[in-house]
Amino acid sequence: MKHEMTNQEYNEYIKKKTPNSKIFTNCIKAFIAGGIICVIGQCITALMKKWGLNQEDAGTYTSIILVFLGALLTGLDIYPRIAKFAGAGTVVPITGFANSVVSPALEAKTEGMVLGTGAKIFTIAGPVILYGILASWLAGIVYWIISLF
Repeated sequence: MKHEMTNQEYNEYIKKKTPNSKIFTNCIKAFIAGGIICVIGQCITALMKKWGLNQEDAGTYTSIILVFLGALLTGLDIYPRIAKFAGAGTVVPITGFANSVVSPALEAKTEGMVLGTGAKIFTIAGPVILYGILASWLAGIVYWIISLF
């Protein structure tokens, strides 16, 4: 015969099975990891400027290099290990975007180049790109309308 759980018994059961959240520790890890990624980006920008590029071009090259590094480290299975440790600290920077594009593509590579990698590459990043473009387009229209007055 089955025993029906009361709400109180269920809540106690969930409390036992749910691990304690380490919010403070997770925030510190995310802050440090995100900060290290930003410092690396700043070093790349400084290097590019030292080589004679202006601020805008140095920023462009820095973005390209960071996306490349994020994709490369994802392909080498290093970025997911860093992300497991650091959490949101690796999701927010531009390297997290590269990881979100490469990861689904790597998982689907056994399905072939077109129906696997090609179809799945933007599974995670696609909605972000779509809604980011839509939001910036709408913000541009609002800015244009405000500037008329």
